[in-house]
Amino acid sequence: MPNKKHLDDERHISRLTRETLALVLAGGQGSRLYELTRWRSKPSVYFGGKLRIIDFALSNCINSGIRRIGVLTQYKAHSLIRHLVQGWTWVQAGLREFIEILPASQRIGGEWYRGTADAIYQNLDIIRTHDPRLVLILAGDHVYKMDYGPLLAAHASTDADMTVCCIEVPLEEAAGALGVMTVDESGRIIAFDEKPAEPAPLPGKPDTCLASMGNYVFNTQFLFEQVVKDAETPGTQHDFGRNIIPSIIKTHNVYAYPFRDPNTSKQAYWRDVGTLDAFWQANMELITVTPQLNLYDRNWPIYTNQRQSPPAKFVFDQPDRRGEAIDSMIAGGCVISGASVQRSLFFSDCRAEEQSIVRDSVILPEVEIRKRARINRCIIDRGAIIDEDVVIGEDADADRARGFRITDDGVVLVTPDMLNQALHNPR
Repeated sequence: MPNKKHLDDERHISRLTRETLALVLAGGQGSRLYELTRWRSKPSVYFGGKLRIIDFALSNCINSGIRRIGVLTQYKAHSLIRHLVQGWTWVQAGLREFIEILPASQRIGGEWYRGTADAIYQNLDIIRTHDPRLVLILAGDHVYKMDYGPLLAAHASTDADMTVCCIEVPLEEAAGALGVMTVDESGRIIAFDEKPAEPAPLPGKPDTCLASMGNYVFNTQFLFEQVVKDAETPGTQHDFGRNIIPSIIKTHNVYAYPFRDPNTSKQAYWRDVGTLDAFWQANMELITVTPQLNLYDRNWPIYTNQRQSPPAKFVFDQPDRRGEAIDSMIAGGCVISGASVQRSLFFSDCRAEEQSIVRDSVILPEVEIRKRARINRCIIDRGAIIDEDVVIGEDADADRARGFRITDDGVVLVTPDMLNQALHNPR
């Protein structure tokens, strides 16, 4: 017979998720990804062989039972909006389920979104029409799988005004990049610094700090009060991390919620793929035998815009032109024609021709790698054509001379523009 307490907990979480409106902040420029975000916002960057980064936040909402979602867009949003329209319109609006696109449309005043708090402030009228009990604010540019139900339950149980999702990260990863907090023994936040140069370490862990994931839960009325107050305050950056959180931690109940694996209670998987090296590394992790991020989990699927492509195809089996892929992920529509792919990811509709070799690389959709080309430790952006006999990733000086970007870890970014193949197609 089912445990009554367990059923009560499930019903409690179910009520909370039904009464929650999720707002996904998806306007980020992603400047540290350089040319990879020249034509698209960071949340719409490709990831994992067939997905976009924003698919993780949206899928987490759907899998958690949160079916009222707004996506706030701004920077070069065409690619993202098209992805949402084509791939995320299957929720049932008639059942009070929806995914609304909320572009920066100058609803209040004449400015675009000036910060995360201002983005919420400019959509207060829309939030009011949905009348949620709680508002879940999510960063749309991180890679992770998370059930938001226990987060909402923890927020309710602590009688919090605001709850901040947090994760333990190395000091060097957080420095200048993430908000860092200090908590007391109850989990209440007593100090918060946004992107400090020298983050405060955790007690007993001198190399680690407690960093914000950019995910927040607010009681709705409290959220309204704070973003209105912020909008009326001169000199503010209109940002949750820089302004609102530091201003309320001494006067209100603001708690941290540690993101942990529900089965092991250990640190859960979370990646801020905000640099080219981090983006390349997170993709490379997926091709290991048992990656920490399981994209094959049927109990927690990651939804996306599914292109109707034929199966991947491998042709020729001769010593000098064998179509093969080893320790790799190959998406639908790809043809590996007498080429060797090793420890790499091929997104949809790519081609690799005979005697070409691709190693340790992330190949985005519709890339063509022609005969005898060699690609090593590269990120090749969508639609690029690598000509016959071209070698990339073996001679850093030669790659720089051709205008390719090389990261601190030696990963080479190649875009169509760098190859004088100016697609000007923000996809």
